[in-house]
Amino acid sequence: MAELSAEFNRQVGVLISRSGAVELVIVGDHRHIMIPDLGLGRTVGGRLKGLRCVHTHLTREKISQDDLMDLLFLRLDLMGVLQVKDGLPDTLLSVHLNPSSQGGEDFGYLAAVHPANQTGDIRQLIDSLEQEFTRLKPLKEVDKGRDRAILISVTSRSKAEASDSMDELKELVRSADVTVLETVIQRRHKINPKFILGTGKLSEIMLMALRHHANLLIFDQELNPSQVNSITKHTEMRVVDRSQLILDIFARRALSREGRLQIEMAQLKYLRPRLGLRDDSLSRLTGGIGGRGPGETKLEIDRRRINDRLARLAKELKKIGRERFHRRSRRRKKNLPVMSLVGYTNAGKSTLLNALTRSKILAEDKLFATLDPTSRRLRFPEDVEVIITDTVGFIRHLPDELMQAFKATLEELHEADLLLHVIDISNPQFERHMQVVDDILRDLDLSHIPVLRVFNKIDRLEPSFVEDQLRIYEGVAVSAIQPETFTAFMHESQLRVLKEWGRGEA
Repeated sequence: MAELSAEFNRQVGVLISRSGAVELVIVGDHRHIMIPDLGLGRTVGGRLKGLRCVHTHLTREKISQDDLMDLLFLRLDLMGVLQVKDGLPDTLLSVHLNPSSQGGEDFGYLAAVHPANQTGDIRQLIDSLEQEFTRLKPLKEVDKGRDRAILISVTSRSKAEASDSMDELKELVRSADVTVLETVIQRRHKINPKFILGTGKLSEIMLMALRHHANLLIFDQELNPSQVNSITKHTEMRVVDRSQLILDIFARRALSREGRLQIEMAQLKYLRPRLGLRDDSLSRLTGGIGGRGPGETKLEIDRRRINDRLARLAKELKKIGRERFHRRSRRRKKNLPVMSLVGYTNAGKSTLLNALTRSKILAEDKLFATLDPTSRRLRFPEDVEVIITDTVGFIRHLPDELMQAFKATLEELHEADLLLHVIDISNPQFERHMQVVDDILRDLDLSHIPVLRVFNKIDRLEPSFVEDQLRIYEGVAVSAIQPETFTAFMHESQLRVLKEWGRGEA
């Protein structure tokens, strides 16, 4: 290696397996080598790659920052640098990852030695390192099939806002049945549009991921394709942003045919601009007339297939929308007023609907536990009947793809005589959640429909605090799990819905 490197005036490297076989020979330039993509073999659960790299340095420079980053990002067993002098091997420098940060050091350096004077068993050293990684976080804990994630936020917002948003991301991740290992918040005055994280911070995260056996990075922000590309170049872990996480939750929870179609449409719209970054493309090669010769590239075929599928989904959803319109028409003919529940996700809308109508709609303490719209009859004590409907919960920074896909479902709200804005008053961020819901209602052109604020979960708070908030914001207070608290709500909602319905009838 030293002789060839000196003759070519280029760095030469080899990747060596644990059995001692040379798996790959790499020829670089005078200053660097470029290790190609090595695939995902062995890295599941935090294992090391099973390969060590040894390459030459022509100017007798020591282990560089690039060498350390390759060692870390590729999870190599070992990185060795062979210093070359007058075309002959001079000194061998070696470094490995530390299973735990010892004295603040993330890397362990072996003693410099001439290649002919090496002692000890390198295989034994590598095995002991991996055993230590395994001891700290047993692999059986990782291999249960549940994703293990590090949550990351890169933001220019205040520390308090970033912390609140991270808390919400944790709840989203919990709803997706993902284990949260660590959270990282990096505040920057200006977000780099091409590279959201610096390599220094990313290297810290990768060491954290290796030590905790993480297999997933989840960002609190929506990443554009170039940002995903810049991050995935330096890590073999999966990268998911906030929008993709919400789409995944919706895909799990949608039960109706309409809901599944809406989610598929939203996912395809999200995927389309990111196709160039994916290796697991959707389509197959075409053949026959028009498919022979150079034809379309695989990327073009993927995009065409997605566009075709989106067109079919749009037709199916339009048909379902017409059916929904006819159902609403039949409901209007029954001459009943309509109330619709709206609110931030996990505010307790489904629980309240169950308590009011003695239904058994799925209600969990998770974000977006229910997605499909539901309508029930509600009889007031004065023997007055109304239709009460429940819709998908709102959340800040709801992906545009989802808003577009669910517009047909949210058309239910336009038929309401009264909107019941359910608010989780026990949440410290309830005022911000109220503002998010108000903004979304305005974006949906629903500002003209009267709103009754319903402050829920008062059983978790002091009565004096609830009374103060009612004076400030006006509304009624309930606990969805305590029907005895419904008296004021039933009285006020009946008065308002009949008043608005009477105006509509007139």
